[in-house]
Amino acid sequence: MAGDRPNGPPSAQPRNDDWAAQFTASFRQTLSTVRMNTLNRPATDCHSPPVPSTIRNLPIVPSPPTDPKSQRFRSLLLGLSSTPCKWENPGLLDEALGVVPLQRIYDKAQEDSEFYTAIAQSQGPNVKPEWGYQDCVIRALLHWFKEEFFQWVNNPLCSRCRTRTIACGVVAPSQEEAARSAHRVELFRCANQLCLSYERFPRYNDAFVLLQTRRGRCGEWVNCFSMLCRAMGSRVRWVWNHEDYVWTEVYSVHRSRWVHVDCCEGQWDCPLLYSKGWSKKMSYIIAFSSDGCQDVTRRYVRSSDPSQAMSRTKCPEGVLLHILNEIRSLRRQNLDKAERFRLNKEDHVEEEELRGYFVGALALDVSRLALSGRHKLSDDAIAKAQESREQQSSAQDWVRSHGGDTGQNQPHDPRRN
Repeated sequence: MAGDRPNGPPSAQPRNDDWAAQFTASFRQTLSTVRMNTLNRPATDCHSPPVPSTIRNLPIVPSPPTDPKSQRFRSLLLGLSSTPCKWENPGLLDEALGVVPLQRIYDKAQEDSEFYTAIAQSQGPNVKPEWGYQDCVIRALLHWFKEEFFQWVNNPLCSRCRTRTIACGVVAPSQEEAARSAHRVELFRCANQLCLSYERFPRYNDAFVLLQTRRGRCGEWVNCFSMLCRAMGSRVRWVWNHEDYVWTEVYSVHRSRWVHVDCCEGQWDCPLLYSKGWSKKMSYIIAFSSDGCQDVTRRYVRSSDPSQAMSRTKCPEGVLLHILNEIRSLRRQNLDKAERFRLNKEDHVEEEELRGYFVGALALDVSRLALSGRHKLSDDAIAKAQESREQQSSAQDWVRSHGGDTGQNQPHDPRRN
């Protein structure tokens, strides 16, 4: 009879159920094998801590540094943590805005913001624009800074004859250079045999001095650009990588998360630029702000593959956690209780985000193992799947933070510092 006729092919549903059961069994078997291999692994004399992405459900207890190596690393991080605090002088920030073509920046930001809004409206009534107005302001600032304002310098030209120069080494800064924050001076000699004059290239640390010189390498670029982002009203982080590179993070209120910005490369929200794009191996990546710090390695290194992740040997992980907590307490000691509570909540949300990167990487690794006999997933397909999952997670986080119901709304080698 017509009423007894099935809605689809009789074998379709059982086949799907069989595949799901096989996949589940394969996943459990793979996970069990990994755990047993870990338990059966013989002890070694190597005391190098594993990279974060290889740690499995092991609670880390903060502990103060006791050995000389850990204490030296603590001193290094404490010194680095003061960098963004130098960008908090309101008078100097107002003065810095004098070099920025504000009207051009705001006009471009308004244009881009309207563009993202139009795209969102075309996709449905409840779709949120990809980026907010303040995000567009920083993106416009990024383009202007890289293309028009700051100059990259390897070997400076001779100031007398404009000929190329040859590096001669490093010398001590003069009294005037030291007063303007130069910690060292690179010396170059003109290659023109009729000139042979010397050219000094001070490496300035003061972002406000860099507004005048407007040239340098990665360190100068990021220092000056991050300060200008602060002057434009965004919260800023100075991100330090132990393998000799730095970049910026700005906080997107619209997306409720920190966003990667590389002013040297002109890149916005591309955290895998280094580990994937440059094949750069990294160990420690620490983000410092005027009100805290965070180990953001998991944002930029999503795999335990030795081609991307390096062993972290400067101190035990518990000691690193203690140092970061110490820096947070230092930066927040003069804040009121409500502000400290807000920042602690923000830290918790970010920790969930970073943990999600680890879980996503683990799931993809298991998928590669489980599906190796059935399908071949390309790295591009896997990356797109992970990006889609992260975007959905970000949208759900935004809805929850605004009181919504999620059930209803849904290059070349790295430049040296």
